[in-house]
Parts: sequence; C-alpha cells; structure tokens
Amino acid sequence: MSEVMTCTPKHLPRSQWVAAAQAARSINPVNHPALHGLRAIDPAFKPTAERIAVVTTKYWRTNGVRLTVGFLDNPPADLRKRIISHMNAWSKCGNISFTESRSQPQVRIARMDGDQGGFWSYVGTDILSIDPDQPTMNLQGFTMNTPESEFHRVVRHETGHTLGCPHEHMRGELVDLIDVQKAISFFGATQGWSEEEVRQQVLTPLEEHSILGTEHTDQTSIMCYQLPGSITKSGQPIIGGLDIDRTDCEFIGKIYPTAVAPSPGTRKKPGKSPSTSPSKSPSKSTARGAKKKPSKSKSRGSKRKARPKKKR
Repeated sequence: MSEVMTCTPKHLPRSQWVAAAQAARSINPVNHPALHGLRAIDPAFKPTAERIAVVTTKYWRTNGVRLTVGFLDNPPADLRKRIISHMNAWSKCGNISFTESRSQPQVRIARMDGDQGGFWSYVGTDILSIDPDQPTMNLQGFTMNTPESEFHRVVRHETGHTLGCPHEHMRGELVDLIDVQKAISFFGATQGWSEEEVRQQVLTPLEEHSILGTEHTDQTSIMCYQLPGSITKSGQPIIGGLDIDRTDCEFIGKIYPTAVAPSPGTRKKPGKSPSTSPSKSPSKSTARGAKKKPSKSKSRGSKRKARPKKKR
C-alpha cells in the first residue's frame, strides 16, 4: 500500500461560518442542506444559522467553474504549468477550467512546511473568504522532481476539495470499518496527530443527509484516504484512490455538467431547454402547435397557381 495521504482540509474560523454558508447558497442553491432529512434522522436537530452553516455544501455554479490560479512563492514556469495541468484533469469530467493569473487569483497555491505545511485545501466556495495574500491550497515540497504519481494522487485530490468535494473516507460506511483505538495509535505514531485530530480527520462521519454525493461510498475515489488493514476492524485495508476514478468523474459531471451542442440538423424538441438552469416550458398549445403539420387543404392550396383575372 502507498503511504497514507495526510491531507487536512482547512476550515474557516467559526466567526465566518454563517457568512460563508450564505455565500455558498447564493452561488449555488443546491448547497442548501435538506433540513427535513436531518430532522428525520435527528429529531433534536435545531436549524440555527450556525448549525445550518455546518452542513451547507460548498459547490460552485452548475453552469461551469472558471477559477484563476496563482502561486505565492513564484515556482518555475514548468512546475506551475505541470500543477495546473493536473488540476485541469477534472475538466475531462465536467465544465471546469483552471488558468494561471498573477492578478488577484482565486486559488492561491503555496508550498509551505512547518506548522502550516503538508497537503491541504479549503473546500469549494470557502476559498472566497480567505485574505487575498493567503494560500487556499498547500503542496508542501512539490518540485519537478516529485514523482508523476504524486501529482495524480495529491494535486488532483486537493483540486477536488477546491471544487467542493469532502473526504470520501469520512462517510459513515467507511468510518464504521475503522477501529477507533487502533486509528488513534496509528495516526499518533505516523503523523503526530493528537486524539482530537484523529477523531476530526478520520473518525467523525459526515452527516449523510448533508452530502451531495453518490449513493454508496467509493473506496477507490481520489477523495478517499488509503487506510491500512492494521486500523480496520476486519483487518482489510481501505484501498483509497490514486487518481480520479470513474465514479468521481460521473459525479463531478453531474455537479458541473458540460453543455453538449446539438449536432447539425438536429431538431429541438418543444418544451425542452438545453440550459442547465430551470426554464419555463412552452404551453401545451405552443407545443402542440409546433408539432402540427399543414392540413391537406392548405397544402393543396399552396400548390395552385393564381388564375388571371378576366378582362371586362
């Protein structure tokens, strides 16, 4: 098994939660949590502004993601190009584009070590709440000598967070497979995490009714940690993802659908709109009228030649 990826998604300060959630819902209304579902599984759930903020997702607009990218430590051009090319691997799945910019970039990448080091990213629209001189993603130690497999495994994973995706291994189905005490010991020894950090990053499942995701968990998702069998109850490892897999691609394609232009000569069906945003369907009379063929009498009449008028 490959080394465990120790990505730690960044979270905004508590004082910013409500405002950031409101911004997320304004950008994409689908981010609003299904409160009826949360009440169904937890009758004690109280929909306070802060509680709703916690379960609000952070996806971008469904009509396409266009984000600019900047680098805070000015790495060489070939490394910048390589990182952005791996970020754009997601564009094969949906309407997504990352382009480099030196003027107020929305995604800001650093390669810090120390207390702020490691691999991490803020999730989705939360990057808009970060001060413009601060990073939204960190790729500690990445250079042109970093193996290609790590660009697939790490850069694409962190970009998934930037697109709004949470960790797949935080879903209940996978958390239930983990032995709590073994996990605390393992991550304490290998990552130096405290018990609280292990519980936050590995052992606290996401609330399923707040997740906009696939029906079942996907152990090979690029958003899933690779976890050894030594910390699971069964002794079987959680495989984890090394690259964007088919399920990842299908899911992100639904979140950010690519508009497909009709082929030449293709007639549009009445009442259907090619737009991803809701639109009013034509009335029944309009739809029926669009399907009507000219009557035979009109058809024949249109073929008749006008008779010359008789002279008087």
